[in-house]
Amino acid sequence: MSTAATSFPERNAAEAADLVLAPEAAAPVVLARRARQRRQMYIGQVVSYSLGASVLLLYAYDGATSVDVASLFWFGGLLIIGSFAVLSEAGVGDRFTDHYLTVFQISAHMALQFVFLVSVPTIGVAFISVLFLIFAFGTLRMTSAQAMLTWAIATSGLAAVFLASDLPIGMPVATRLQRTASMLCFVLVIGQCAFLGLFGATLRKILYRRSIELKDAYRRIEELAELDELTGSYNRRCIMRLLDAEIEKSRQASTPCAIALIDLDWFKRINDAHGHPVGDEVLRTFAITIFANIRPADSFGRYGGEEFLLLLPDTEADAATRMLERLRGIVADLDWSAFSPGLRVTISAGVVTLRDVDTADTFLARADSALYSAKAQGRNRIATS
Repeated sequence: MSTAATSFPERNAAEAADLVLAPEAAAPVVLARRARQRRQMYIGQVVSYSLGASVLLLYAYDGATSVDVASLFWFGGLLIIGSFAVLSEAGVGDRFTDHYLTVFQISAHMALQFVFLVSVPTIGVAFISVLFLIFAFGTLRMTSAQAMLTWAIATSGLAAVFLASDLPIGMPVATRLQRTASMLCFVLVIGQCAFLGLFGATLRKILYRRSIELKDAYRRIEELAELDELTGSYNRRCIMRLLDAEIEKSRQASTPCAIALIDLDWFKRINDAHGHPVGDEVLRTFAITIFANIRPADSFGRYGGEEFLLLLPDTEADAATRMLERLRGIVADLDWSAFSPGLRVTISAGVVTLRDVDTADTFLARADSALYSAKAQGRNRIATS
């Protein structure tokens, strides 16, 4: 007979989930969504008070109370709803974490029930039952502290009515119409509580689904933060971190570790002669080819421009050289003319193995020196150092 949730649980629960997951600094679209949801809530409250007033009219028709009680109850509810609606449209609630002003709403609606409970105690059970509906609404919004506060207010009011007075609180059941009205009091409260429960359950499901979506999005962001956008290989920051980890792992386990610094031969000429889009396709195809022909334990990343770094854990110098020779041959044998007539792509690489005195910088410097040697010898070859 007092408050009610909005009329469309699925849609409004989805909006509530958006608001829960929205940032503190609410964007205009979020503020507009909040205002729309509050309007729908106020409409639900008007409907709820109208239903309650209809039950009171049944009591009045049978003589258990007067028509004035039903009218005042309805207008009192509208006054509370209207006051909060005005505050809502003025954006007052948006200044607070709880933009519904839940404690104030609950307190106002409870106060109205206690006023009528004291004024018309002979049908007091009808107003007491509404307290359950008010708190059912509040549980969707309240924090633990707010729940304790409003519970204390309700307890104080009930103690004053039951213990500090001799009011004849009752529920008329003398006639068939009175029994019908009393039944409707409980039926409407139970039905609206069930509706609120449905809203809460829907909200929990949507929040759970949104949390899964957020986790997937964060995981994707983390992946993108480690990958080179063009080639899909690790970016420089990530491959350097993996290099440090492999060096540490190799030393702790006393196992060999090799790296290869790979360069696409005459790549600037490819861009100049065939265009940058073709150059991008060459880089992508090269990266895919390498991924398809290395071991799962190996790591491959873009070191810079057309230079790539290949980490080869648990690999001796001879095995690393053979692997790079195989990759060199595979790249050279690809039909690159599919991208542009006359296009030919080869690679040069410098392969080195980890030494006891090596740091990541000296390790890479030796690989770079070996790569320079391969280029100096005519490119399309593998050099070691």
